[in-house]
Amino acid sequence: MTPPLPPRRPIPRPVTAADAAHISAAIRDAAAAAKRRVLAITNAHVVPIEGAPFDGTVLVEGGKILALGASVQAPAGAEVLDAGGQWLLPGFIDAHVHLGMDPEGELESASDVNEMTNPAMAGVRAIDAVDPMDPGFDDALAGGITTVNVNPGSGNPIGGQAVAMHTHGRYMEEMVLRSPSGVKSALGENPKSVYGEKKQTPSTRLGTALVIRNAFMEAQDWLAKPEPRPRDPHLEALAMVLRREIPWRQHCHRTDDVATALRLADEFGYELVIDHGTEAHRIADVLAGRGIPVLIGPLFTTKSKPELRGRSLANPGKLAAAGVEISLITDHPVVPINFLVHQATFAVKEGLDRATALRAITINPAKVLGLADRIGSLAVGKDADLVLWSGDPLDVMQRALTVFIGGRPVYRYDAGTRQGVPAPRTH
Repeated sequence: MTPPLPPRRPIPRPVTAADAAHISAAIRDAAAAAKRRVLAITNAHVVPIEGAPFDGTVLVEGGKILALGASVQAPAGAEVLDAGGQWLLPGFIDAHVHLGMDPEGELESASDVNEMTNPAMAGVRAIDAVDPMDPGFDDALAGGITTVNVNPGSGNPIGGQAVAMHTHGRYMEEMVLRSPSGVKSALGENPKSVYGEKKQTPSTRLGTALVIRNAFMEAQDWLAKPEPRPRDPHLEALAMVLRREIPWRQHCHRTDDVATALRLADEFGYELVIDHGTEAHRIADVLAGRGIPVLIGPLFTTKSKPELRGRSLANPGKLAAAGVEISLITDHPVVPINFLVHQATFAVKEGLDRATALRAITINPAKVLGLADRIGSLAVGKDADLVLWSGDPLDVMQRALTVFIGGRPVYRYDAGTRQGVPAPRTH
């Protein structure tokens, strides 16, 4: 008996453009629906930074804060995370680090933080040198830090363009919040020691200021030319500063260097931010009167060079008491980035107001980075960059338990192994 023939398989028809469009639309709709799912963090002690703390709920949808308050209820179908009374705060922000550019425990040849082949390097960009796989990014998550500003180093009078970015991701384009977020410049001992050894300008503070003046004068002359102007990455970056599109991030420690920073800003009219400001408290009234913010730190260091002799954990409190808007920075890897909140704690111990200390690692640096509309506090419509703490983060015995960036969990603390577990950085 002849066995029956197997059933004939239908010949697959080619996928048409309409089919492909339908499939793509279905995938997009599914992805959009996933983003629209509501996460309800309930029973939390919420510290919104701008506004009074409350015990209640924060709702997250599509990576944004949908609602928050003591009477907010989780909607039907929401994913509910019961915080059990733990503290919920916005992700912390460190506005001056060298993460991914100056990795810890590596040979000097691995560092990409300083392009010290010319004293004026406004055209170089930190975004081109940051390695998102630097272990320091995981340390940042462990410290409750969701945003950093990565700066070039201080070897040059003009070091290059900074980048503000999240602390979790696969590659820069999905981590960047703002680029450039400023141009880094350095006064004081670092640039003059670098170029003094090379027997070229600048070998003194006089020469350092001259390099900066010359660069801005050249940029002014370039801007005065009719368009189309010749392309120049250095002059284009300085032009952004002169047009006040991005701030001038001035590394300086000594009081006289802070005064030079003010003098240069007066000459060229740009938006000035003081980075480090070790002795800035000595002219705090001047800075406060002019509305110049100070990013003070790192605080957990030795007085390793003359311009750090005035370093003190009491200085942030002195600046704030005079009305200066301060942010705290680690300058990672100078101080490990996960110690940012501990710097805040010890500054409170030495006189800084507690509420100001929290603002100094949240909303104040967000303002400096031009990102206060997105991050730095908990409010409806802001990014859901959230950290659930075991308790008061200014208590050194408490820790970050769960970290969210854009409503997505990117870190959790495993109490069993006593280790942090970052989410995978690859798909």
